[in-house]
Amino acid sequence: MKIRLIAMSMATALMLGACASTKTEEVATAAPPPPPPGAVPGSVAADRDGDGIVDGYYSADGIYHPNLPPAPPPPPPPPTRRGERG
Repeated sequence: MKIRLIAMSMATALMLGACASTKTEEVATAAPPPPPPGAVPGSVAADRDGDGIVDGYYSADGIYHPNLPPAPPPPPPPPTRRGERG
């Protein structure tokens, strides 16, 4: 009786082990980081003046795209018509 019980448990373990080994896990690949602000996707950074700061980007067709300078701050609001209260 013990031999049947051992044989049944071994056969069950073998069958469950075969089912578990057929599943393969997909390897997740990391997505490339997004381009920095002002970059053209799929391009190469360019430092034209050699100061170590990226000045623009070359696209795949070889065209240079300069980084746009940041917009100036908005002007201050105009003074009120009432004047200053004291």
